[in-house]
Amino acid sequence: MARRTFSIGGVHPNDAKISRNCKIETLPTPPTVYIAVAQHIGAPAKPVVAVGDKVKAGQVIAEPGGFMSAYIHSSVSGTVKSIGPRKDLSGNNQMVVEIAVEGDEWMEGIDRTDTLVTEIPQDPKAIIEKIKLGGVVGLGGATFPTHVKLSPPPGKKCEMLIINGCECEPYLTSDFRTLLEKGEQVVVGTAIIKKALGVDMATIAIEDNKPEAIDHITKVVAEMKAKSSDYAGIEVMSLMKKYPEGGEKQLIDAVMHRQVKSGGLPIDVGAVVDNVCTALAVYEAVQKNKPLVDNSVTVTGECFPHQANLLVRVGTPLSYIIDYLGGVPADAAKVISGGPMMGKAIANLDAATLKGTGGILFLTEKQTRRMPESSCIRCGKCADACPMGLEPFLLNRLYKAGNTEALEANAVQDCIMCGCCLYSCPAGIPLLDAISQARGQVMGIMKARAAAAKAAAEAAKAKTE
Repeated sequence: MARRTFSIGGVHPNDAKISRNCKIETLPTPPTVYIAVAQHIGAPAKPVVAVGDKVKAGQVIAEPGGFMSAYIHSSVSGTVKSIGPRKDLSGNNQMVVEIAVEGDEWMEGIDRTDTLVTEIPQDPKAIIEKIKLGGVVGLGGATFPTHVKLSPPPGKKCEMLIINGCECEPYLTSDFRTLLEKGEQVVVGTAIIKKALGVDMATIAIEDNKPEAIDHITKVVAEMKAKSSDYAGIEVMSLMKKYPEGGEKQLIDAVMHRQVKSGGLPIDVGAVVDNVCTALAVYEAVQKNKPLVDNSVTVTGECFPHQANLLVRVGTPLSYIIDYLGGVPADAAKVISGGPMMGKAIANLDAATLKGTGGILFLTEKQTRRMPESSCIRCGKCADACPMGLEPFLLNRLYKAGNTEALEANAVQDCIMCGCCLYSCPAGIPLLDAISQARGQVMGIMKARAAAAKAAAEAAKAKTE
């Protein structure tokens, strides 16, 4: 198998996969869940239940609020106690459906057995509809509605499906455990997505620090190919370990040697990228009629004595998960949702998990302490490390000068906020902080400009009619 990596930038942090040997354990159902209606890119879903309603696990509780939206299902059975704002992990109010758990009754038609279903449905439209009804979103971090991703716009055609098994973010191991423990389901899910896209080739890409997963998935693919032609064209590719290999554009570069241009999408170069856990969710939605109501979460950190990978119902309070494993360690200074490079600090431990929650990381004061900031020495290490080919030192200066035009001209909007610039800076300059602010400002300006242009076009059209 070829061993490749992306061509621009990247860094090599300690991968710290200290929970890699922890099998996925099912977390007991909490007494109450808080299910947000906005846990995907796009418009929030609209609640279709009322306070006092009895619901079952797998039942729709919110419908898509637009084209770019997704169904939300109850992850438990019980009674709807409230529908209203509740603080998320950042401390911001989000609309949630609160459900008091009563038993564990599931909707009829959901197959919860472990029986593997390998026969692939042949109707792409029916597959995509099932994925849509299952509320499946991307589980690699972006939570892009999967049914939208699998429906390329006119004139765009997918040439290769890439299943992202890199899990390049340090500490996180839930994808790795999924490959080992649910590898057959991931491969079936890959074949289903391939059928939905009408594409012949699919690559399951895994970094070479996970040799057990590479060997296992390679064996599973070979067995599936021997059984059915529906699995033809699926290959496993070992990639060199480098962060952020799991970024969509970086992964496409590594696998296909194609670069997505500024402002472009993967489909522009003939690629669709899905995470391994997304492939598993697709398998469950299409083959088992099970909507996306749970996901695997890594709970880890050197200061945390109870490493774990847990299968968690969506809407479970973070405090419930942490208490189950023994509580917050005394020497933890910060708790992160996700990994140390792109994760977000948790301001509210009573916040609930979302479909895309992949990790809870505990860091000590020493691990979170930043080095003293000094003057830029113009070494260019941040530019060398940037996987998007940007110049972080320049973007930082332009942000401080308030020059949004120059920031846009220098493509600050292309920043993927991976943190490579901050990681590599010997002067300790908080480049990511500044660039994140600059990116938000420029993207706001670009959206406002696009909205104004759309309004002007509609007004001109109205005049001619």
